Amino acid sequence: MPVLSLDGITKRFGSLIANDSISLSLAKGEVLALLGENGAGKTTLMNILFGHYVADEGVVEVDGKPLIKGSTEASIAAGIGMVHQHFTLAGNLTVLDNVILGTESLWSWKQDLSKARKKLADMSAQFGLEVNPDAMVGELSVGERQRVEILKALYRDARILILDEPTAVLTPQETTSLFETLKQLTGNGLAVIFISHKLHEILAVSDRVAVLRRGAIVGEVETAKADRNLLAEMMVGEEVSRPKLTAHKTGAPVLEISKVNAAGEDGVQLLRDVSLSVSAHEIVGIAGVAGNGQRALADILSGLARPVSGTVRLLGEPLPFGNPSQIVHRGAGRIPEDRHAHGVVGEMTLWENLVSEDLRQPAVSKWGVVIDKTHAVKRAEEAIEHYDIRCEGPFQQTKLLSGGNMQKLILARALAREPSFILANQPVRGLDEGAIAFVQTQLLEARKRGAGIILISEDLDELLSLSDRIAVFFHGNLSETFPSGSKTVPEIGLMMAGQSSEPAGERANAV
Repeated sequence: MPVLSLDGITKRFGSLIANDSISLSLAKGEVLALLGENGAGKTTLMNILFGHYVADEGVVEVDGKPLIKGSTEASIAAGIGMVHQHFTLAGNLTVLDNVILGTESLWSWKQDLSKARKKLADMSAQFGLEVNPDAMVGELSVGERQRVEILKALYRDARILILDEPTAVLTPQETTSLFETLKQLTGNGLAVIFISHKLHEILAVSDRVAVLRRGAIVGEVETAKADRNLLAEMMVGEEVSRPKLTAHKTGAPVLEISKVNAAGEDGVQLLRDVSLSVSAHEIVGIAGVAGNGQRALADILSGLARPVSGTVRLLGEPLPFGNPSQIVHRGAGRIPEDRHAHGVVGEMTLWENLVSEDLRQPAVSKWGVVIDKTHAVKRAEEAIEHYDIRCEGPFQQTKLLSGGNMQKLILARALAREPSFILANQPVRGLDEGAIAFVQTQLLEARKRGAGIILISEDLDELLSLSDRIAVFFHGNLSETFPSGSKTVPEIGLMMAGQSSEPAGERANAV
């Protein structure tokens, strides 16, 4: 008997069928990978399983017993645990406090911390999830926090674990450690649903792959009988191949950063004497675990922050710090890290978002004050067609787009003026294979036209395949750049973890 069974699960949002009669099973000790395009219905299905949504049709059974619909408490009681991509931990509490939070009755007059500590220690030892129970979560590394999230689920006696994009913020070494932990967990009978867009990880960790397309299961395959090309084709419905970097002679510098220092509002130093140059016809990749300086640098280059010291020159002229509009009109294109928070205004239509950076330009407005709506809508229609933005048209609200189509919209806006410099910050995070290939192709086309590009990514495969040179951030220090083919993934991973003797700061002639 399967530990988990989904039979005919259907979920509608108005006229949209998010899940279309989905049937799946999961065996004890099995890792089932769930793969699909953005908007294919994976998240909706997991929200039904974890009690956030109620299915319109169908039944979920755990150990042959129907699961109460729409109750997270019932899902947890049935042994279902979920580790979200973005951790839900309290940084100002200890590991132990986070793990037991919500597990004790409100009527208990006293916490039994000694019993909880022993149970946590036993689980840590049994599953190889070592972490100090008295450490403050806010002081832990990303990998350690993920261990805490998994321990939270196991502490509640989870027998079915859902992992949503679990490696998105991990170094290669932390990813390897996670996979070893999963092997240990499944060896002890835990069943795992593994959601990821990284095909090589799915092939490495899963026993079976189920593929969703447009809300329906389009196929299942044993991982041992699959390869990357087969999975990509099943997911998208056609053969998919990612673009490849070709050699190109670089031109003059388009961006020159010299000894830039930056600090947060609390005075903590975020950047330490960062120096870097980017030339025309080249992509410089920036690697590093989230929180090591990438965001601070991106904010400065986007005009959202000012450095404490140092200089930045764009096309030979000083960068207008703190002025996004001038930076864009100086010849920069921006693809922000968070497409929802900083990339678009969800309540605005597609055409409004597409012209939002050009409102006072002659191409969009008359006399700099009145928007030429007819021209703007036509421009949006052309962008929708050229970038294959799947939508209801230029008047659709942007928040209704899938993640991949929203990213295509941002890309269309950023590349509209053929910028000389492009800041691409996590441009394919959370995208499916088809959308990844499209976005990467557009970046390589921009490089071919003469743009200089900074590509910030936590995906080393992406950096190695697209970058001419790579530099690594660690605790605000940026290493010297090196040719992308000169170091292995483990070597770069060590640099990301601060376990390398690479000197910080790029030499002026390192182009």
